Amino acid sequence: MADAGHDILPLRAEAEALKPDAVALRRDIHAHPEVGFEETRTAAIVADRLRGLGLAVETQVGRTGVVGLLQGGAPGPTVLIRADMDALPMEELSDAPYASTDPRAMHACGHDGHTAIGLMAATLLASRAEALRGAVKFVFQPAEEALAGARAMIHDGVLEDPTVDVALGLHLWTGSPVGTVSTKAGPLMAGADTLDITIRGRGGHAAMPHHTVDSIVVAAHVIAALQTVVSRNVSPLDAAVVSFGQIDGGTAANIIPETVRIGGTIRAFHNDVRLDIVKRVQDVAQGVAQSFGAEADVAAAPVCEPTVNDADAAELVIGVARELLGDSAVLPTAGVMGSEDMSFFLNRVPGCFFFVGAEPASGPTYSHHSPYFDFNEDAMPVGGALIAGAALRYLGPRA
Repeated sequence: MADAGHDILPLRAEAEALKPDAVALRRDIHAHPEVGFEETRTAAIVADRLRGLGLAVETQVGRTGVVGLLQGGAPGPTVLIRADMDALPMEELSDAPYASTDPRAMHACGHDGHTAIGLMAATLLASRAEALRGAVKFVFQPAEEALAGARAMIHDGVLEDPTVDVALGLHLWTGSPVGTVSTKAGPLMAGADTLDITIRGRGGHAAMPHHTVDSIVVAAHVIAALQTVVSRNVSPLDAAVVSFGQIDGGTAANIIPETVRIGGTIRAFHNDVRLDIVKRVQDVAQGVAQSFGAEADVAAAPVCEPTVNDADAAELVIGVARELLGDSAVLPTAGVMGSEDMSFFLNRVPGCFFFVGAEPASGPTYSHHSPYFDFNEDAMPVGGALIAGAALRYLGPRA
């Protein structure tokens, strides 16, 4: 897949030289977060920067997405580099000097850093445009958190004209030290389904439960029974999760409600496992409910495909990481049960998604989506050099 002709080692020093600007940009975006499909300010900044590098720029791709095309000096394949731009709809509680100025939104997953890294990679590769055999398509994506932005951009033709041959993306990862990379061939992140279960019983007075079909009791038994779906229906060699995060029913302590709603999620690395779990959840929930004289309506909706790395693309990224950072910098990973809509790109073209270590240098490490989340900005030049280096190696030198 790769051509070893390009010297990628200078990318590390060049990326470090770009770090002050990248940090300033990241902090500005962090202070002015925009949630999915509302990234107008961020998109305008990105588009202006890409035009300043001499790239052909298209805006409003997938509603608020931006695409910059860097054409090399000779014909060849096209590499897509993806960076997500959206924030989460939550209030930031940190005391960082660049904390969100909008109590309704926060960059709690590092997408501000991803945007800055994407522009850093564009800067690194724009200076090498004439030496490239092919093209690089820089895709700044909206609405990753809603798992809708990639599909919107694909619908608007982002994988075409020119046709994308390989897709690369990264995620800053505070669970790993700066200077490390984690990825692997095959499934890296899980696919996801939402679960919406409605238990229908017969309401009545809490003092006379024998005249009711208690939907709250039924819901409790359904939740408990569904915890056996993975442990007793999925092979121990296949990772999967069934979890519930919502339960809603009742209006008063002395009224047994007619209905209870349960909300949850299914996660699995393989689509066949996911479909088996969906079927089993439906059977178990309905069976348990019927045993109490109640009914269970189960709705499962797929929201994201598994993120599956192409073997050759993963080998390319791992090789570049070893060359730039050293063999010990590549950390093993079994994958993550979280979901990523980079999956919609990788299920259409081969590619690789990878984690870049961004553990804070001091203080506590807060998880992604925490109101106190932050990452180590020293990780940004690492990510920029890595993704630019992978694209450079894939395209190879001009003949």
